[in-house]
Formats: sequence, structure tokens, C-alpha cells
Amino acid sequence: MSSSPYYLQGSRFTIRMNSVIGWLARHGFSLKGTAELSVRGRRSGQLQRIPVNPHPYEGAEYLVSARGHSQWVRNMRAAGGGELRVGRKMREFTAVELPDEEKLPVLRAYLEKWGWEVNQYFKGVTAKSTDEELIAAAPDHPVFRITVKP
Repeated sequence: MSSSPYYLQGSRFTIRMNSVIGWLARHGFSLKGTAELSVRGRRSGQLQRIPVNPHPYEGAEYLVSARGHSQWVRNMRAAGGGELRVGRKMREFTAVELPDEEKLPVLRAYLEKWGWEVNQYFKGVTAKSTDEELIAAAPDHPVFRITVKP
């Protein structure tokens, strides 16, 4: 068993598509709710940008990392928040990472909405998987509850 946290790096095609989707969000075109996340780099201090799927669930909003412990996740842990942008609408937020035992309902709802796009990153787990399967996958998929600043 690997001691490194799960992270599935994007292919060249995926990286290019993320660039296009991020550009679209930055210019006001959200695809099914996508937004561009900006988070300060933990080493560089520069804003890093990536498209994400903000996920509303039971009155709160979440960011789920389908690909695992990615760079944006590591930066978010260090920064404690960031910005979501769609066109000129920018929302600054703080973020709190959920412990694994609280992720189950959020992950299931996220996969119900976004599974068509992200199922391949969940190693066979889908919205129809058992609670036990989702709980087993939870450590591989960081989830942040975000709170928009007034």
C-alpha cells in the first residue's frame, strides 16, 4: 500500500480542457455551475487558478477534490480560503476541511450531480455505491466547506 496520498494528475488533454473551462468561467460562462478557483500558492505566494464545481448541499457550499490531494487542495489547506469567480462576480471565502467521517452525504450528493464528469477519478465508486464504499473512498477525496465573506 502506498504511503503517498491519492492524487491523479491530469492528462495533457485534461489540463488543456481545464484551461479552456477556467477561461470560460473567468469570462462569465459557467458550464453547469463551474467556477474558477483562485487560491494562494503555499510556496510561491502567487494566485493559482483552476476550474472547480462548487457544490451546494443542505444550505452550505462545498469544494470536492475528485482527483485527490491535488496542488489546489494543498494550497487551500495552507491558505484557509480563496476566491471563486464567474465573470465579474467574485466571491471571496474561507474554507474548512471536513474530517473523513463527515464526508459521506456530501460525496454522495456530489457524485449524483457531477458523477458524469468525475466518476473516473473515484476508482469505481459512484453515487449508487454503498455507504461503506463511499466511506472507504473518503480519505482520497478532500472536501472543504466554504463560507463566503460578506
